[in-house]
Amino acid sequence: MSQYKTVAVERRGAVAVVSLNRPDVLNAFNSALRRELLSAVEEINNDAGIRVAVLTGAGRSFSAGADLGETLGPDANVVDQLNNEYKPILMAITDAPQPWVSAVNGAAAGVGSAFAMCCDLSVMAEDAYIYQAFTAISLIPDGGATWHLVHTLGHKRAYEMIVSGEKVRAQKCLDLGLCNRVVAADALLSEALSWAEELAAKAPLSLRYAKQALNEAMVNSVADTISNEAKLQHICINSEDAREGVTAFMQKRAPQWKGC
Repeated sequence: MSQYKTVAVERRGAVAVVSLNRPDVLNAFNSALRRELLSAVEEINNDAGIRVAVLTGAGRSFSAGADLGETLGPDANVVDQLNNEYKPILMAITDAPQPWVSAVNGAAAGVGSAFAMCCDLSVMAEDAYIYQAFTAISLIPDGGATWHLVHTLGHKRAYEMIVSGEKVRAQKCLDLGLCNRVVAADALLSEALSWAEELAAKAPLSLRYAKQALNEAMVNSVADTISNEAKLQHICINSEDAREGVTAFMQKRAPQWKGC
């Protein structure tokens, strides 16, 4: 793995852990973090040996959002930042061939919440929260946060969360479907890693194409979804792993997945 200053990357077998690493500013995003996170995500996505990735934040928070000193500076161009610097990272996670799990500690605020929500699965510490802080400074959610909120919550709840500026605590996030699990704060990373390792032992093609099917189902009709599932199922059913899965089942042993 490459070495970074604002991102820490650790490989644990088939699982990679990516930590936003600006803890002194609660992992607020500046240009260096955006640049290095994109590089780290692409490196992981292109590594066939990594079957699951975990995204978390070093220190007390997942991310406080954008570094406002840079974002609101005199030379800032927010359109270019969002389209050319944030969007490629968010889409690289969304379109990754392996699942990404967000392990949310402390605040996932502003655009930081978009990174927490764009991951395929999410574990939150019991004292963590998602915070749409934008109305307090006369801005709107960005980084795709509105898309995730409205698809998860519906229009009325999504709009209420945005305009109220509520710090939505982990248990409420779980109740609303914004995360999958809530765990003790001191066990967050170990619990996320345990789940990631469990997922990494499953059939990688199934994980990959189920993720792709869901992403496309979010924007397609039922008819198009059925056809898309058929296309992806064709890939899976003709794979070495599908044959291995059937053989292992008949022989009553654990399958040995190759991802092909």
